[in-house]
Formats: sequence, C-alpha cells, structure tokens
Amino acid sequence: MSLEDIKKTAALALLDIDEPEKLEGAFAEMLVNFEKMMEVDISSLEPTTHALSKGNRLRDDIVTNSDNANELVSRSKDSKGRFFKIPNVL
Repeated sequence: MSLEDIKKTAALALLDIDEPEKLEGAFAEMLVNFEKMMEVDISSLEPTTHALSKGNRLRDDIVTNSDNANELVSRSKDSKGRFFKIPNVL
C-alpha cells in the first residue's frame, strides 16, 4: 500500500494520522497476511455468523417438579406458613 493510498484511506475514514509514513510497513505486512488467508481453501465450509457455531449449549427448560414449594418451605429452619423467615438486614 503506497503512502498516497494510506493518506487517501485515512481521509475517507475521517482518521487524522500524524505520521502515515510509519504505517507504510505495517499496512504492507497486513496485506501480505490477507493474501495468505485468501489461499486457504474454504469451499467445503458453510457460511456462519460465528466462529464457534456449536448451537445452543443450554439444556432444555423442562419442568421436573411442578409443585414442591410446601416441601421446600418445610425444610427451612425458620418459616411461617408458606414463607421463609429471614433475619432483618437493615
């Protein structure tokens, strides 16, 4: 990428680059890396929206115990009716 290309691209992107001469080597190296990436055969890959398309890793939301609230409250050390009693925090 030439110095003029860097200046033109920076202007189009509304970037104020103080010393574009220092970036010339970095841009050339990036372009070489992009060319290497273009050599990789990806014809057998399906397009994805994410690099790790493993699907939903969460379990299904299945209700197993529908009404065990009374049992849970009865296991509490301190309860009143169908409510847990907790110490005052203020």
